Amino acid sequence: MKRQTEKQTTRLAAHVFVCVNDRDSEYACCADAGGEETVAAVQHWLRERNAFWSPVGVSTTDCLGLCSEAGTAITIQPRDEWFSEVRPDDVDDLMSEAFGPDADRV
Repeated sequence: MKRQTEKQTTRLAAHVFVCVNDRDSEYACCADAGGEETVAAVQHWLRERNAFWSPVGVSTTDCLGLCSEAGTAITIQPRDEWFSEVRPDDVDDLMSEAFGPDADRV
């Protein structure tokens, strides 16, 4: 194992985690509720504003505990903001509220 902390120059102001958990169950999961499409919408929104990966990171994650058939779960850290039932068409409003319409509040 090599610690790379000193070499890492990108310091993220925030990290968006989008649930894409898939399970074979009677219960809802974010994979079935558009998780991958929502990730793509978040990435697209950030890329359009030149804020993707520096200063805002995006990762997929397993269950965030906010499962719903109505949409996927998202958390923005370290801001400790949590959202459920997010659909791709909600991303513009969510991201604009969190980071400003032009990502100027990152």
